[in-house]
Amino acid sequence: MRILLSNDDGYQAPGLIALHAALSTVAEVDVIAPEHNNSAKSNALTLNAPLYVQTAANGFRYVNGTPADCVHIALTGLLDARPDMVISGINNGANMGDDTLYSGTVGAAMEGYLFGIPSLAVSQVDKGWAELEAAARTVADFVGQMDGQKLIGTAAWLLNMNIPNLPLSALRAPKLCRLGRRHAAQSAIRQENPRGQTMYWIGAAGEAKDAGEGTDFHATAHGHVAITPLQIDLTDHQNLGYWAQTLARLTAAETPA
Repeated sequence: MRILLSNDDGYQAPGLIALHAALSTVAEVDVIAPEHNNSAKSNALTLNAPLYVQTAANGFRYVNGTPADCVHIALTGLLDARPDMVISGINNGANMGDDTLYSGTVGAAMEGYLFGIPSLAVSQVDKGWAELEAAARTVADFVGQMDGQKLIGTAAWLLNMNIPNLPLSALRAPKLCRLGRRHAAQSAIRQENPRGQTMYWIGAAGEAKDAGEGTDFHATAHGHVAITPLQIDLTDHQNLGYWAQTLARLTAAETPA
């Protein structure tokens, strides 16, 4: 099995290093990650600047671009063979609920999925890398089990995994979840720079709004590894009928008598 490993915290992040070590026990792993932290870059691709690939002393390759850039150029010209799986992580902090729309960790995995490759985004719930080895071992075991069930290298899928910062013995079984929801983000932070100019910092994410049973928030709060299958289609299928009727009324109202 061959795995392409990336992240959004950068090629020197402890989460990437730990996950590479754990995955190397079950697969051949190619690391192609951003040069610097690229949190909240989502699916962004760099289209108006050149991208450069360099190799670190440990063999990891890094790119002066986004997480999605890393996976995209890896799959379209950098790797000499197509990987069986794309994994992104381990992220320093949760990617649950609405966070998945902004997450560079999820964006890297999603890029693999767009190329038809089974892909997994992995995050630890709390920042700080506590119990990182347990999280990395959890991912490697999960990948090994998926491979044993012939679920890797066949049909594409996209999974989002969030792991509580707990010892391996305290982690509860993986639980299939839906995404929760957050309240709106906190207000932007307004400051003045030394030249007297006003600058803004994006405010912190909102607290959990929908964290009931069945959500990723609820599962991780109870010690479970949360796994959520994701999809790319943003179509509001449930309300297609409503919008068809609405559009018909709008069109009729504009038609001359």
